[in-house]
Amino acid sequence: MKRDIRKGTPRARNLNRREVLSLIGATAAASLVGGTGEQIASAMQMNSPTQNAKSRPVKIDAKPEPITIDAASTAVIVVDMQNDFGAKGGMFDRAGIDVSMIQKVIGPTVKVVASARHAGIKIVYLKMGYLPDLSDLGSAESPNRVLHLRFGVGQTVKAPNGAESRTLIRENWGTDIVPELNPSAGDVLLYKTRFSGFYRTDLDDILRKSGIKYLVVTGCTTSICVESTVRDAMFRDYSCVVLGDCVAEPIGYGLPRSNHEVSLLAIQTSFGWVSASDAFIKALEA
Repeated sequence: MKRDIRKGTPRARNLNRREVLSLIGATAAASLVGGTGEQIASAMQMNSPTQNAKSRPVKIDAKPEPITIDAASTAVIVVDMQNDFGAKGGMFDRAGIDVSMIQKVIGPTVKVVASARHAGIKIVYLKMGYLPDLSDLGSAESPNRVLHLRFGVGQTVKAPNGAESRTLIRENWGTDIVPELNPSAGDVLLYKTRFSGFYRTDLDDILRKSGIKYLVVTGCTTSICVESTVRDAMFRDYSCVVLGDCVAEPIGYGLPRSNHEVSLLAIQTSFGWVSASDAFIKALEA
């Protein structure tokens, strides 16, 4: 039985465009704020063994230069491709945010995941999701709590399929991966409570125990959760290849130079490599 804790949770209000964009583009410093009662996010390995990739060099055409990875030491990371961010009726869509660019990257990401699975490469899904009592949202004045409460985190809504859902709460429609990218047996699903997939999660342990050194990164949004995760990965000595046509960002979408493009430039300059889905698949299948 789902527990309704709406009592005591500030009521979400309609946000104007400036507020919406400022909330999405909030500094990643919020990801460093913890809170009383905050718990480490848990990982779930879907039952059923998968074939491990064989050790072999895979040379990917990328910027600033090609990179050669070892298939056996590689994981594909899918960041926050969940209904609340990428689906009609999800949190972003209800807030008036255009999610079309997120939906556009689903197709190439499906191909990347399928190709990686066929090669035996580990797939890790990161999902933004909180406990039902919001105890892992942060302390009363933490930026993470304040920002997400403005977005209506924890509020009960009706999902497009008619089911009751709670915004950004674990095991609800909103935190389910978009159906086109449904996880398969052997994939890892990992909840996170801040922008970075490494903040108070088991991601680093999972990757190191699997001998992973290279991360092929997809998901949303480019300048927030994707970039935060890539930065933290680089700080931990992982080599990241971000697939530019498999990541998306609403901020500045349609402008001559968007936040998406700026993040990709920062990543290829200082934090890793930038490539594309077809280049990765071509290299993997060579």
